[in-house]
This record gives sequence, C-alpha cells and structure tokens, in this order.
Amino acid sequence: MPSQTVDAPVLLVQLSDSHLFAETDASLLGMNTHDSLQRVIERVLQEQPGIDLLLATGDLSQDGTLESYQEFRRMTAQIAAPARWLCGNHDERPQMAQAVAGSDLLDPVVDIGNWRITLLDSAVPGSVPGYLADDQLQLLAQSLSEAPERHHLICVHHQPVSIDCAWMDPIGLRNPHALFEVLDRFPQVRALLWGHIHQELDRERHGVRLLASPSTCIQFAPHSADFRLDDKAPGYRWLRLHDDGRLETGVSRLVDFVFTPDYDCTGY
Repeated sequence: MPSQTVDAPVLLVQLSDSHLFAETDASLLGMNTHDSLQRVIERVLQEQPGIDLLLATGDLSQDGTLESYQEFRRMTAQIAAPARWLCGNHDERPQMAQAVAGSDLLDPVVDIGNWRITLLDSAVPGSVPGYLADDQLQLLAQSLSEAPERHHLICVHHQPVSIDCAWMDPIGLRNPHALFEVLDRFPQVRALLWGHIHQELDRERHGVRLLASPSTCIQFAPHSADFRLDDKAPGYRWLRLHDDGRLETGVSRLVDFVFTPDYDCTGY
C-alpha cells in the first residue's frame, strides 16, 4: 500500500471553565452558566463540522455536584465526537468520576492522527492554585517517551506562566519549573493548552505554543491587578493539528450576547 502523502489534519475543540450548577437556572456573577454553555455548543455545531476530539479543560462544575457533571456530559453529547475531561480547582474528582463511570472520558492519553494528546491533573483538593504531583509528571514523561514519532499536545487546567494579571499569577501552577523540565527534554512537544484564566492567550516558549482560552461563561479582564470581569462574550477554542506538526488555532465567541458584568465583584 502506498504511503499517505495528503495532509489530513484533525480538528479539536476546547471547552473550558463552564462552571455548571446542579440547578440549570443558577447563575455565576449574574450569568446563567447553563445557558451560556448551550449557546457556545450551538456555535461550535454551526462552525465546526467534523470534530475529531472535544477537550474539556477543567472547572466543568461550580458546585462539584454529581448532577452538574451529568448535565455537562448530556449537553456536550450534542457534539458527536470523542471527548476527554480534566479537573479544575472547582471540580470534585469523586463526583466527576461517578458521572463518567464506564467511559473513557477521564483517560489521560489519546492518539489521534499523527498526534498524541496528554491531559494532566493539576487540581489540588481544597486549593485554588494548582500543582503537578509526581505521578502526573511521571505520566507526562512516559507519554512523551513512548511516542517519539508523534507530535504532542499537553493539556492542563492551571496556567504555567505569568499572564501579566497580578491577582491570577499566585493561583496558577505552583511548580511550572517541574513541568517545563520534562517538556524541555522532548523536541516533539508542539503545544501546551490550558484554561483557568477565562481569557485567551497565544505565546511561544522554546518553539512550543502556549495557549489559553476563554470560558464558556464569564470572562476575566486581561492585565488586571485585582479581580475584574471583562465584558467579552463566552467562547471556545478550535485547534487544527496537521500531520507535519503544524498547528492552526483560533477563538470564537458568541455574537449578540448581552451581559453587563458586575465590576464591583471581588471574586467567584
């Protein structure tokens, strides 16, 4: 059989920080998170035919209830694609695990096309900042070592770099040096993707793309010294991964979405 020469990119969609509640009419800082997630999903379905993998990068729930995870699973099932989830600081692992029992939604490694995606759990129970424990760093090293011929995308919830947002820097990943120590040993790493910061970011470090994405609900104002909401609309990120390691990506937000943030709020 002749070798395949035609580039066949795979399409990924990232949904992050949905902050669902058990009650579908509940709101976070004035925004109904169930409604905003549904509208983002509808936009995904309009814009992205042929999705190969859906990534949910943490804070799926605000209240950590089983019902909120069951609802997230039901809602995202509208997107006919395999999916993978990871924990954020608002999530509760036991309830999340119960909601996905019998599925592969929490499997941390998935191969797709010429790529391998590895999802790391940086959530620490009872803590807002994140930390990658030894077992997660070992998982990462093993995943990279076992697939040297593949291009790699690494996903995590907490930001591993400063985002020039003073109030958020202390609640990011507490041991980013340990993460980068592993990543720097493997030239096949192409990108690092996260959520948590409720805003988009696109940088590069040592040839590795650093990407963060908006929330499907409220947004945080970039470059803010103190907690501050942004008036930007909810959204999602798409990623097109090419056979040769190239990555195309962009963010899409809801249009005609009216929300007036409470600029006096001091946290969530």
